[in-house]
Amino acid sequence: VQLQASGGGLVQAGGSLRLSCAASGSIFSINVMGWYRQAPGKERELVATITSGGSTNYADSVKGRFTIFRDGAKNTMYLQMNSLKPEDTAVYYCHEKYYGMDYWGKGTQVTVSS
Repeated sequence: VQLQASGGGLVQAGGSLRLSCAASGSIFSINVMGWYRQAPGKERELVATITSGGSTNYADSVKGRFTIFRDGAKNTMYLQMNSLKPEDTAVYYCHEKYYGMDYWGKGTQVTVSS
């Protein structure tokens, strides 16, 4: 299983970014995927998850601003991030749980300037 994340960058507060995570080596229709983030000096935290059936779960800090969705035809998961705040600055990691195993992609840096 391989996960390739992309889409990070530098944006001003209030701006938007879309992260993508392309998955390969697994059956996309039966996995659970998600985004986590880790800010400097802090532990990695959950941002959002989405099941193969489309059920979603969000951290309270991003509810109403971030949207997680997936495209089965492209085996790709996305995180649309709107109304970004400086406290959203972190390295974002995509995650897949497949047959009980955890897989992580390399992180992508998101920096929000005030």
